Amino acid sequence: MIHLRNVEKFFEVGGGKTYALRRINLDVREGEFITIMGPSGAGKSTLLSILGMLDGAWAGEFDFFDQAVHKLNVKQRNELHKKYIGFVFQSYHLIDSLTVYENLDIPLSYRNINRKERESMVADTIDRFQIVGKKDLYPTQLSGGQQQLVAVARAVIAKPRLILADEPTGNLHSGQGQEIMDLFKKLNGEGTSIIQVTHNENWAAYGNRIIQVKDGWMVQS
Repeated sequence: MIHLRNVEKFFEVGGGKTYALRRINLDVREGEFITIMGPSGAGKSTLLSILGMLDGAWAGEFDFFDQAVHKLNVKQRNELHKKYIGFVFQSYHLIDSLTVYENLDIPLSYRNINRKERESMVADTIDRFQIVGKKDLYPTQLSGGQQQLVAVARAVIAKPRLILADEPTGNLHSGQGQEIMDLFKKLNGEGTSIIQVTHNENWAAYGNRIIQVKDGWMVQS
């Protein structure tokens, strides 16, 4: 499903280069549940952004479902992302001008799903995440934990082939975190591929493979 070859990301600093990622080689089979771990600043979130096609300024080769991502333009990458990927951002990235209901409808609007089916899918998701009472509120009216729940709900609602999650339980209490991880495990059992970044060793163990990143290098898999 995913093949990375010598992927590197650097920033120009004072006439020199500061690398965020160095020579990353990674193969991910469809249906895998992978955990990326490492210290802060190691390059974990940068790698996830590249995998999610949110960052196009990198070198190397990236194939995704036989598409050469490194040869695509921004619009083509965005279309591929919308079609296949659900992303849980560490900082939520909810749209403040839209209600919880409308935020959840956004990923469905990118797909060829009729309005009645979309309404049903949003209602089911709101019920599953126990946020029925929040559906007409705006993100700024929610706590950090509630925004995180909505962000996870938005990532999974369209049944993507790949879920990328950057510290998906970081702002949740342990009970909510357990529910999210159990949901990820269930989705993975149904065939959804998942790549998560976490510092929590308990949540890391949900994956069937752990990748360690340090100073931009993949040091262990």
